[in-house]
Amino acid sequence: MAFHETPARPDTDALIEDLRTLVECESPSSDPDALARSADLVARLGTAHLGVEPERLGIHLRWRLGGPTRVLVLAHHDTVWPLGSLLTHPFGIADGVLRGPGSFDMKTGLAMALHVLASLDDRTGVTLLVTGDEEVGSPSSRTLIEDEARGADAALVLEASADGALKLERKGTSIYRVLVKGRAAHAGLEPEKGVNASVELAHQVLAVAALGDPALGTTVTPTVATSGTTGNTVPAEASFAVDVRARTVAEQRRVDAAVRALAPALPDAALEIEGGINRPPLERALSAGLFARASGIAEASGLPPLTGVAVGGASDGNFTAGVGTPTLDGLGAVGGGAHADDEHVLVDRIADRTALLRALIADLVGGRPVGGQAGDR
Repeated sequence: MAFHETPARPDTDALIEDLRTLVECESPSSDPDALARSADLVARLGTAHLGVEPERLGIHLRWRLGGPTRVLVLAHHDTVWPLGSLLTHPFGIADGVLRGPGSFDMKTGLAMALHVLASLDDRTGVTLLVTGDEEVGSPSSRTLIEDEARGADAALVLEASADGALKLERKGTSIYRVLVKGRAAHAGLEPEKGVNASVELAHQVLAVAALGDPALGTTVTPTVATSGTTGNTVPAEASFAVDVRARTVAEQRRVDAAVRALAPALPDAALEIEGGINRPPLERALSAGLFARASGIAEASGLPPLTGVAVGGASDGNFTAGVGTPTLDGLGAVGGGAHADDEHVLVDRIADRTALLRALIADLVGGRPVGGQAGDR
């Protein structure tokens, strides 16, 4: 499409009706049967809109809409909400605010993707991938996402926005469990014969907490800790979990090396490290070109101006960025309250966000290099 053209306005009523259907099919990540029902529903809706059936990959769905993947549109249908949440948080719209479990994160984005791709005249090279385990770290879909993203010109992630802003940076995440091995002994009769795993744990918690770098945005947070068996026994074992967030690959690797290099402070104590890097960061360098392109399209098309932010939370966009694919995240709903009682979507922003997504995909399908600025052809 030419940049002076006004993007086609979506049928918001029809989109919201599909959104209601998606929200009212509860899909907690931890419930295989619920996820299967949700995947069936998404497959039916997608087939009705796109005219072709998806590839069924367990709880994941993939529509390749012609040719090798050049534009990857990424969504997920699982939510954090347990079965029965509709009883206390029913789908509804009041005063321009839409509510319902998973409506903001991220079933509005999923409905947007289906309607946008159904409306395009040319979908050559577009792939829609809808996964079912994003909220639990994408254990079964990570390889699928990375393989689909490799070689693509762009990945567009339909996660919800941050107060309307696109997400230009996401911190990478690493997850560890530090296991401490000591030696049990009677705490009253002969504690000197033991090796106190609780004391060793205290040393290691302080060492790990010191690995953070606030100036670089790196957080290293000891979280859940356990130790000991009875109140009168020198603890023989202890463990604690560690949550790491880093803005850059270099920082993530630095912390990883430091955690693996931890050494016992007490004689005869031993350490074991489990876990490691979970999601690489989405660095701004991989979103800047797409953000500039989208901003130019929005300005030329009379859509609301775009803003961008860095966020600490991770998404499947971390995986697409991790394989070097230009990635733009937060293209979904405008609203707030993800994972919380106040989860909501602003109805009057659905149309402009859907129009932006349609215009951006159409422009990418047109074949201009992603690194170029919008309007420079």
